[in-house]
Amino acid sequence: MESNSNNTAGAAPATSDAPESAAFVRFRSCRWMQAAEQGTAAFCTHREVKPYAGTAGFDAGAWCPDCQYYKLRRAPRKRPDEGYPY
Repeated sequence: MESNSNNTAGAAPATSDAPESAAFVRFRSCRWMQAAEQGTAAFCTHREVKPYAGTAGFDAGAWCPDCQYYKLRRAPRKRPDEGYPY
């Protein structure tokens, strides 16, 4: 069998070695997710999860597949301008 390493047409580019788990995808779309910042990893800010999971050791696979606190992030809608400048 001959390998065809020069033929890359139609192949999707690999972005990482391991695909994201369904739990991590769900975590990234949850309103309680705090994005990673200067030296801290992403974590859940919900008051029932954070005391147990903390900020450094959060594992989406342990919390997010069936999370009862999961809420989808929604972009705020622009209100129609009705001439009321509150």
